[in-house]
Amino acid sequence: MTRSVLFVCVNNAGRSQMAAAFLSHLGGDLVEVRSAGSAPADSLNPVVVEAMAEAGIDLTAETPKVLTLDAVEASDVVITMGCGDACPVFPGKTYLDWELDDPAGKSLAEVRVIRDEIRNRVRALVPELGSGVDRGRTNTA
Repeated sequence: MTRSVLFVCVNNAGRSQMAAAFLSHLGGDLVEVRSAGSAPADSLNPVVVEAMAEAGIDLTAETPKVLTLDAVEASDVVITMGCGDACPVFPGKTYLDWELDDPAGKSLAEVRVIRDEIRNRVRALVPELGSGVDRGRTNTA
């Protein structure tokens, strides 16, 4: 069964883009991946693009996308990364919050640390998606 995952941060220019790229890379046909921002930037953080290129993932064609109700509703799992209360909650979805530093204004060395933490979390998430994510806050009302 294909699972749909939405990664959300404020600008959709760093954390959520990295997470979506890693899940697309590691999850294969197991997942449908989306990312969005509650207040999207005009473009991706160039330091994030550089850090991901070092990891073998090209983000140059990606652009920040606005968070929509449709994207949340179409996703099985919604993972927020500092978007506060901007993410709408729908019954029957699994919601996880990953506390991660925002790469905005950070050096390449600092972004590498954030990138590696995101990659580790995504690696841990992939097997859970195969069996159905059931941790975190789940809204079943």
